Formats: sequence, C-alpha cells, structure tokens
Amino acid sequence: MKSHFTFSKEQRNGIFLLILLIIILQAVYFYVVPLTGNESNAITVSQHELLKFQKEIDSLKRVELESRQPKIYPFNPNYITDYKGASLGMSNEEIDRLHAFRKQGKWVNSTKEFQQVTKISDSLLKAISPYFKFPDWVTNPKPKTNAVVYNNTPKTFAQKQDLNTATAKQLQKVNGVGAYYSERIVKLRNSFSGGFIADVQLQDVYGLKPEVIEKITDQFTVKTPRQIKKININNAEIEDLVTIQHIDYDLAHEIVEQRKLRDGYKSLDELKKVKDFPVNKFEIIKLYLSID
Repeated sequence: MKSHFTFSKEQRNGIFLLILLIIILQAVYFYVVPLTGNESNAITVSQHELLKFQKEIDSLKRVELESRQPKIYPFNPNYITDYKGASLGMSNEEIDRLHAFRKQGKWVNSTKEFQQVTKISDSLLKAISPYFKFPDWVTNPKPKTNAVVYNNTPKTFAQKQDLNTATAKQLQKVNGVGAYYSERIVKLRNSFSGGFIADVQLQDVYGLKPEVIEKITDQFTVKTPRQIKKININNAEIEDLVTIQHIDYDLAHEIVEQRKLRDGYKSLDELKKVKDFPVNKFEIIKLYLSID
C-alpha cells in the first residue's frame, strides 16, 4: 500500500501541474464562458417594430372592449321607452317630452323633428341618430300619381238637400248610414205630421253615432220645418209640458215646482238644473219652448 502513495519528484510535479490546469479550466468555465455567451446571445430591439407591435396590442384591446359593450340595433325613435332612452343617454325630461308628444297622436318623422321635440344636445343626436329607423313610407314616400282631389268645402244651405223630403235611398249615399239607418230616419221623420223641426232631431234615431249625424247634416238639412206653436215655459201647465218629447209627468211636475221656487225661469238653460232633466235632450226639448 505504501508503494501506491509514494511519488517521485517528477510525479509530484506532474500532479501539481494537473491540479493547476484543472483550476485554470474551472476559472475559464465560470468567468470567461458566461461573458462570451452573453455577447453572443445579445438581442437587438428595433423601436419601430416595438411600436408597431404595441399598436396591434392596443387595437386588439379596443376591439375586445367594444365587443363587451351592449350593441345598439336600428330602432324607431317613436317607441323609445324609459329604459331605452336612459341606456341611450337621454335625460328623464327629454324622454317625457317625447312621450307627451306621442300621447297627442303625433309621430316623429325625421331626425331634426326628434331633436325639436326632445331638445337633446347635438352631440347625443349625432351619436344615436345613425340607429334611427323610420318606416319606408316616411323615408321613401311614393310619388303621388293621379291623386283624387276631394272638395272639402262645406256645402251651403242652398246646396244641401231637404232632410224632410229625402228618400231612404238618397240618405244611403252618406257613408255610415246604410239601409238600416236610412229607414229608421225616414220612419222617425214620418212619425211627425210635417216632418222634422230641425236637424238636431236626428239624435233621436237610436244607434246613430254623432259622427254619422255630422256627415248627414253636411249633405242634408231641414229646409221645410214642421210648424209648431211653442209653449211658454213660465205659463205652461203640466198637461201642456207632457206633450213635449222626452218630458214625462214626473219631469213636468218638477219643472213647474222649480218655476214656483224660482219665481219664473229667466232662461231656458235653467231647465238643466231641474231634477232628472235629460240634459242630452235639451236641444230637442227647447225646440218646443219659449220664454217671456
């Protein structure tokens, strides 16, 4: 064993040189190689390319943010609700102005008219108006061809036909009358000896609407009224009053009693204050009355 650990001078020098070489190689590995490696792996960054890449990143971010925001689809501004208006950025006052305008049966037919009604700012109008969608007949009105022009000028008394001589067939020409109502009108008129006193008696035709009566009186009027002797309301007895249309015994009694309390009527309008007086028939009743 001793022979294995006993070295000559040459062997010791060799071992020393070997250890020194190992130390030098280790130093080169730890200190020299990393420096040369960093130099070889150094990255050169282009500022132009970096800015270009940053712009692409920012653009992608904007696209993502826009996709997360609620989308606005085309809509008719006439039907904006409270929620819809608030989401568009309108104030409560602006929304209320639009609703008040629509309650009048009116329609907004242009962007300019929308701003006039709501009084929204120019900036808000510019932001939301691209989404306005009006009906085609508003945005693309069809040209009028061969339009029929109606003469809406009311007929004069002379131009109208006499309601007391009109036939059922003539009355049927009025829109809304028809065979049924024309027969009822003629039947009521013939129930009086001499016909109607005035146009207002058409109100006694059961089921005849006021707008239809107005159409009838646009074409017809009583030109030959039935002659009657009017009753003085301040002298009339109950027996006289019950002969008048729409006045029964109880109402006649109330009229006489009220006359006593009032010391006579000053005007026929005071009859409306009598208990159970048919106010809706006042215009017909007063045809038969006078006052002194």
